[in-house]
Amino acid sequence: MLNYAIIFLIIAILAGVLGFGVIAGTAATIAKVLFVVFLVLFLFSLIGGRSRRL
Repeated sequence: MLNYAIIFLIIAILAGVLGFGVIAGTAATIAKVLFVVFLVLFLFSLIGGRSRRL
């Protein structure tokens, strides 16, 4: 999941440098959403892992 966020971030940076504003904005938005989803899943796995050990 984090890999996809990084890939979309790189696409957004390249599109921004090349002047493709709409593509850069869309890729940046997708990267942000994927990063938030990654963080939420990571936190759930941390909490779930601790509750199983107890």
